[in-house]
Amino acid sequence: MDTTIALYSHDSVGLGHARRNRALAYALAEHLPALTGGSVGGLLIAGHPDAGRDPLPEGWDWLVLPGMTRARGGYGARRLGMDPSALRDLRSATIDAALAALEPDLFIADRHPFGIDGELRPVLANLRARGTATVLGLREVLDSPRVAAAEWEALGGAEHVASFLDAIWVYGDEHVYDPRRTGELPPALAQKACATGYLAHGRPAGRPASPDRSSPKPPPPYVLTVLGGGSDGMELARLAAASRLPEGHRHLLITGPQMPERDIAEIRDLAAATSEATTVVRSAADVPELIAEAAAVVCMGGYNTMAEVMATDTPALVVPRSRRRQEQPRRALALAAVGAVETREAEAVTSAHIADWWSRAVTGRTDRSHIDLDGLGIVAQLAAGLLPAAVPTLPEVSRHVG
Repeated sequence: MDTTIALYSHDSVGLGHARRNRALAYALAEHLPALTGGSVGGLLIAGHPDAGRDPLPEGWDWLVLPGMTRARGGYGARRLGMDPSALRDLRSATIDAALAALEPDLFIADRHPFGIDGELRPVLANLRARGTATVLGLREVLDSPRVAAAEWEALGGAEHVASFLDAIWVYGDEHVYDPRRTGELPPALAQKACATGYLAHGRPAGRPASPDRSSPKPPPPYVLTVLGGGSDGMELARLAAASRLPEGHRHLLITGPQMPERDIAEIRDLAAATSEATTVVRSAADVPELIAEAAAVVCMGGYNTMAEVMATDTPALVVPRSRRRQEQPRRALALAAVGAVETREAEAVTSAHIADWWSRAVTGRTDRSHIDLDGLGIVAQLAAGLLPAAVPTLPEVSRHVG
């Protein structure tokens, strides 16, 4: 049986949602054919133009929507001069038309079950009427339980959300952090949820480097600073650029593609004034490899960065973003509690702290073998269980079901 899958991410800030879905697409393309006996392909629906620059498996493609981004009091158009509600309706109609033509067997929405301002509500209703299996994929940490509860209520309540879904996949190790137990997932949703393990091992590489641009990897030994998309990484970038380096080490600082050019210029000037051994780049195609080969890494606490870090034994100091959401601090504390990382609050960390940590961290490695990092090997089995011709018994997954 040939299988068609659609994955949605709204991408109003950063590329974390699209990157997670892209990793899922590669995992499903690799592992699902053996379970279904047919080919697997599909569509990744994203809301940021940078998402579509990354390659996909054969038989998959991007549908990049007109962008929306956070604005005062809600969302606004990223570029188009349209009223937000009109743009939402355009996006919704575009998704609906694409999926009506594609007729997917499985639909996976990342983090936001109804998308921006409810744009997926009619889409989900139509998908379910056609018999498409629907999944909500969640990072392991949503926010504080109080904030998460308010968000579910704003969507119509947990039972209403659950009525649109066949399953919820939580992309984490339930022994590290379990949103079913913290209250971030109310009972009506928790009963449809299972923990997959972190989407860490087997993540795909990013877009290949252009022929005229080599990898920015410095000669070892080196320390690394990575700031995810970079839109909110300026403060940590300043501290890392001004930090004293361990003796004999170079420093690669990756700002992220969404850091404004003027901020990148400031960081380059600061780094040049501090040490000739620091190189500042906007992006790199081989970030997982750079993390794996670094002597130590300083980073923020976003899900994808943490997944890339945990796939290695590189020591990590996590300085989580604390504005807007408590997701990153809660993740950093949970991982620190099981010895996977060290963490400091953004408001308290200084360049001296980073320098002292680097000098200590570069002398060892970090064992993370006790954490379930094999989520990308599980999702195909979970997907197969939702398809009509799927293998009915999934013993590898049963231990995760709460």
